Parts: sequence; C-alpha cells; structure tokens
Amino acid sequence: MPLLLLAALAAAAAAAWPGCQPAWGPAGRCHRSSASDSATCEDLQLRTCSDTAYNRTAFPTALEHRSREAVESSSEYILLSVLHHLLEGQCNPDLRLLGCAVLAPRCEGGRVHRPCQRVCEALREACQPAFDAIDMAWPYFLDCGRYFGGEEEGCYDPLEKLRGGLDVEEALPSDVPPTFIHFTHHSYAQMVRVLRRTAARCSHIAKTYSIGRSFDGKELLVIEFSGRPGQHELMEPEVKLIGNIHSNEVAGREMLIYLAQYLCSEYLLGNPRVQRLLNTTRIHLLPSMNPDGYEVAAAEGAGYNGWTSGRQNAQNLDLNRNFPDLTSEFYRLASSRGARTDHIPIPQHYWWGKVAPETKAIMKWMRTTPFMLSASLHGGDLVVSYPFDLSQDPHEEKMFSPTPDEKMFQLLARAYADVHPMMMDRSENRCGGNFLKRGSIINGADWYSFTGGMSDFNYLHSNCFEITVELGCVKFPPEEALYTLWQHNKEPLLTFMEMAHRGIKGVVMDKFGKPVKNARISVKGIRHDITTAPDGDYWRLLPPGSHIVIAQAPGYSKVIKKVTIPARMKRAGRVDFILQSLGTGPKRFLQGPQRSSPGLRDTPRGAGPYSEPEEPGQEPFRARRQPGAGRSKPWWWSYFTSLSQHKPRWLLKY
Repeated sequence: MPLLLLAALAAAAAAAWPGCQPAWGPAGRCHRSSASDSATCEDLQLRTCSDTAYNRTAFPTALEHRSREAVESSSEYILLSVLHHLLEGQCNPDLRLLGCAVLAPRCEGGRVHRPCQRVCEALREACQPAFDAIDMAWPYFLDCGRYFGGEEEGCYDPLEKLRGGLDVEEALPSDVPPTFIHFTHHSYAQMVRVLRRTAARCSHIAKTYSIGRSFDGKELLVIEFSGRPGQHELMEPEVKLIGNIHSNEVAGREMLIYLAQYLCSEYLLGNPRVQRLLNTTRIHLLPSMNPDGYEVAAAEGAGYNGWTSGRQNAQNLDLNRNFPDLTSEFYRLASSRGARTDHIPIPQHYWWGKVAPETKAIMKWMRTTPFMLSASLHGGDLVVSYPFDLSQDPHEEKMFSPTPDEKMFQLLARAYADVHPMMMDRSENRCGGNFLKRGSIINGADWYSFTGGMSDFNYLHSNCFEITVELGCVKFPPEEALYTLWQHNKEPLLTFMEMAHRGIKGVVMDKFGKPVKNARISVKGIRHDITTAPDGDYWRLLPPGSHIVIAQAPGYSKVIKKVTIPARMKRAGRVDFILQSLGTGPKRFLQGPQRSSPGLRDTPRGAGPYSEPEEPGQEPFRARRQPGAGRSKPWWWSYFTSLSQHKPRWLLKY
C-alpha cells in the first residue's frame, strides 16, 4: 500500500511540475525561478493536510517550498502521507498534523503563525521510540527548536482539532439532577464528554487518561476510579473492564458509560457498597476499544446493523483475533514436565504480521499496570465464557479446554451469571437458552475454538484473569432497550468487580523490609504462577479450600505456607512472605529444577507484566530490523528507492 501511494504521488508531482526535479536533501526545495515565488497567503489545497485546524497557508515556507506543487513533490510531504503505514498507526494523525504545520504554515490576517515548541517536544518524547524501533531518524523538519515557536510569540497548537469539540461541555438542562443518566447511544464525542464530565465531578476519586490511539487517531479513553486516582496503592487490586472490542457489539460500550456515571453518583450519595468498592479497588473502564469500527456500525444504526458491519477496526482486523497465540505454546510446554507455562513471552514472529495499534495499546497498558481481574463485554448471545478459547486439539472446533485455574474461572463466570436475571431465566426459548443447563457459563473452546483472543493472552502473558461476557443476542440494541439492559447488568458488574477481593494478597519482601519485585507465587496443584508488582505486592485469586502457597525469587530461598480460605470469605486473606537471601554476591536468576525447561527461556525485558514498559510497536519493529553485515538499509528504505535518484537520506541513522 505505501509503495503504491508513493509511486502515485511521485508521478502526480512530476506531471504537475515538468522540468522540476524534487530535492531530497534537508532543504527539501525544488529549484525553479518564477516571479510568483514571493510569499503569499492562499487556500490550503494539500490533500494530506486537508484536516488541519486552519484553511489558509503561505509561501514560501520555512523549508523554502515556494508553491503547493513544490510541497507535493517533496520527500517531506511524501513521508507524511505514508508515515502512519510505516509506524502501523502509531502517533497518527498527530505526527502528520505536526508536519503539516511546517510544510503548510498557518496564515491568518496576513501573518504566518508558528506551531508551539512544547507540542512538538511532547510529541517527540512520545513518538521517538516508534522511530527508533524501525531505525528511522527523527525527521529534520520536525526539529522542535528550529521550526517551532514559543508561547511569547503567539504560537498555536497544531493538534487542537484532534479534540474536535470534545472539550466543549454540553450543558445539562437546569431541571436535570447531576446524578441523571441518559440511557442513549453515545457518539465518540459524546462518550468522551460524559467520561470527562464524570471525572471532573468526582475528581477526588476519578480521572480520565488515554492508553493510546486507534488507527484513525481517536483516543482510547479510560476512566479510572480509586481512592487515589492516578497511582497504584499497595495491595489494592487493579481491575479493568473493556467494551466494544467488536464495535458493532455496542451494549458493553454503553454499560460502561453508565457504570462510570453510576459509580460517581453513588459514591457522592454515600452508597456504602460503592464507597467500599472504590476505596479498596482501582477500577479502569475502557468503554470503546474500537472507536473507529463503531462509526461504521453507528452509521447503519440500531435495528439495521448487520451481524458483522463495524466488527473490525479501520484496518479490517478483528481485534479479538489479533493478540499473540500463546495458547498453542502453552499446550506445547504443558507436555514437558516441569516447564513454566505462565508469563509466556510474545514470540518474535508475531510482530511480522499486522498488529493493530489498538492491540498494542492494550498490551502496553497491561505491562504498565498490574491488572489481576478483567472482563471483556461483547454481544451476540447471552452467556459468560472463560479461557481457554483455543481448543487443545487443533482439529476440534468444540472441545473442553480448561486452564490450570478452571475452578477459579468458573467462580468468576458464575459471579456474573448467577445475579443476571435473564441468564438465570429458566426458559430455554430465550436468548442464550441453549446455555441454561450449563448455568449460562461455558469454557470458551467448548463453545467454539479460535486463536488470538484477548482473554487467553491476559491469562498466559500476565497475572490477569479475564472472562468474556456476551450481553445479549442483539448486537446493536435499540435505544429503548438500553435502560433494561443496564438494570440486568448493574448488579453483575458490581458483583464481578468485588471478586477482585477473593483469594489471598500480600507483600513479598527481604529481611530488611525491601520489596521483592517479580517474585513468583506458586500454588501446589495449580500449574500457573503469578508474580509480584514493583512494590512487592501480589494478588492470587483462589477458590475456597486449603492451599500450599510458595514464594520464591532469584537469589532467595523459597518460603512455603499453608493457607485455608473459608467458603463464605469475601475479603482476600493477607499472606506476606519474608525471603532470606542466599548470599551477599550479585543476585542471578537460577531457575530451579521444578520450573526449568531446556526449551524455555526467561521472559525478556519488556515482555513480563511489570518489566520496564516499552512503547507499543518497539518489539515488532525490532523484529523487522535486518542489520546484517555492514549495517544494511532498514526494511522501509525500499519504499523510497523507486521515487528518485535523490533519496531522503536524512531519515537514515547511519
């Protein structure tokens, strides 16, 4: 796709400006003497920059381009047009709009306005890792100190249009109480406004933040609820709820928007259950993981939406088939006695495929936050499913394929289903009636097998247990059905989040009280360990009964404890561990024989759940590097070689 686009642009430029060879050096200008080259303000007619916040520009530019044609034939402009493909959606459209601010400067009132240096610097800090990962130098024309201005000269924010009215508050009617929930479908802009308004109203317990952008540049906005929003508290469990991964399945999106408003209002009203939940749990709600696809589904509307219209993201990828297949690796490792089958690293070959920016955002989110419980909200049936979603036998489309934590996953699924009035309805003719004899829960692979699912990835790559909730047979329900859906799901959502306080929790430390991060917590009889967070705290979901729990870490002796969890216990029991150092020398990872395998290496830096976080995309592009002997050109260089004998060598790092 990028190569065809580049070729088309080059051909168009040559036809539009015969006799002019575009210069590919840092000056980026086409040398042609003309009386019309003087600086003028005119309409902005560059297709790649058609969505800027202004519509007038001026020539010559800071890069000495003296006409629209000169800009269009420049390597800088062509780079902007394909950059989102090269970076696989990362920093899109931010980088393109930032570049347009230089290539097509804003002109108002006969004066050229420079973009703000602070905006450039913030974007470079966020996007530099994506360039580093593909061995591409930061474009010279995005030099923050050279082509961008300060506040004192009246600079402007070239990214202001990305908010597109999202900051404009919709005033509620004067007779509507602040606790009012409007049970309606929300557009992207409306969703963002509701979440931000809710966070502002409950600023002492809530905040919004973005985990990244969709392929089309929409923020993946999360609202967080916690006693201390914005930071992890020791031994406070982290829970996430995700909606709209398939964007034509919109009920989950709306349920999480309503849930955010409900939690805020009920906390302020003094609801003891909600206050206890938010004071002891850090809750993250991502109503829409696929906001681009939602636009496609919403264009058809409720009652008219097809079974698959809008299911995929803007790249036509099914996001719930886009995660690494670690389940196949689990089955391979499980056949080897003593092999570790948890915290499985992402295989390098995964990054050679097409990985959506939304998928990368979720994976980075998981690396930077110690989630231990999660639910993904879907539509199309009425049932709760749990891992594994991939059949143990690749030839079986339906096969019961349990995880080592089968009992705990059943408890989590039942926590939701048992308090859902329709899931407990005894009629077999209703939506989801075929699951009635199973209690409206099912092992995913026993329903239908698929690979690349988010729930399996959560369990096998991190400490997080995730279930999948199908909210109903109508994927895009009519507006009049939304209130009833909320009434059916409010109690199950609350009950499920409270399940974060089942099992045990504690802190692993050395004899001096220093926390031990990445210590392993094992349970005898369950072949799945969890690891401690950077502060040494951990959470281990466990069913009632007696368990032998083992804590161990590199360079320390293991500690074994027996714990008993009563059947009616609804608060996680605290079990701390103090590990004794094996020596005074430098600590090295010595893999014990009970957890060793000749074919399995330890998780590399950045692949574990609490390792130093990487920018999404860093792994995949590293995998694409082909340094070879004598430092051969990066893989993307071929995109430019057919354009001209003058290549943009300023993109090369060496």
